[in-house]
Amino acid sequence: MEKMKGYLMIAPSTYDALRDELASRHDELSKRLKQIAEYALDNPNDMALETVSEIAERAGVQPSSLIRFAKAFGYSGFSEMQKVFRSHLVENGSNYKERIRSLGRDDSCQSNSSSVVLDDFIDGGIAALNNLREVLNPEKLEQAVEALVDADVIYLTAQRRSFPIASYLSYALAQLDKRCVLIDGNGGMFFEQARSIRPGDVLLAISFKSYAAEVVQLVKETKSKDIPVVSISDGILSPLAQHSDVCLEVEEVEVHAFRSLSASMTLALTLVVALGRALDQAA
Repeated sequence: MEKMKGYLMIAPSTYDALRDELASRHDELSKRLKQIAEYALDNPNDMALETVSEIAERAGVQPSSLIRFAKAFGYSGFSEMQKVFRSHLVENGSNYKERIRSLGRDDSCQSNSSSVVLDDFIDGGIAALNNLREVLNPEKLEQAVEALVDADVIYLTAQRRSFPIASYLSYALAQLDKRCVLIDGNGGMFFEQARSIRPGDVLLAISFKSYAAEVVQLVKETKSKDIPVVSISDGILSPLAQHSDVCLEVEEVEVHAFRSLSASMTLALTLVVALGRALDQAA
């Protein structure tokens, strides 16, 4: 238990509590501690199993910074924080990232066959979908659907790799007769297209690392106007998550240097079907 700013800070006793604390205090951390926080959330298995020196090397920091990081969150030292990560590892079995890292790891067993590549992407998609089942918060999903049901107009925005998800949602929502506007930035008119967002509307934004700057900016501006924002992104430290009323987390697998949209499109389809049912009930 660390004394901070005149009061005793109680160290989070579970991984979920620690994860929430890392997210809520992320902006106030120093650059070095932010770096460690991001590494810790991306690599919980490493935090659970590796030594201080090994983690420090991989995170690109000094070992003393890890100890300072642990104390900043109320722990007596790094070993006490590490117990939280170890408990999480035991509870969750094999880690998602470890499973996907194994894809294509044994080059000696691979050939140039296109079917091998197909198998790798299928395995990656299955891993991503299983992870979505495990990490998606049902309450947040319900909150997102409720926000969309109540919206006068749903504004959709995404760029680059995320754009197909927004495009599909635009098509599907139109089939539900739900008014929507796709902010696609065609002709360099991204922010001009967003000017018509009004109270009573909802912005549904989608972006993953490396986050599209224009999408992040629009999310911040919309939130500052007290207009609800629902986002789909890849982690609790995502700039979309930090400025959204509801953020649905989804993480895709990287296979052969490409990331599919298997889990993201499944989540989008889930939103459409759930919204359709809610609209039927409200009719």
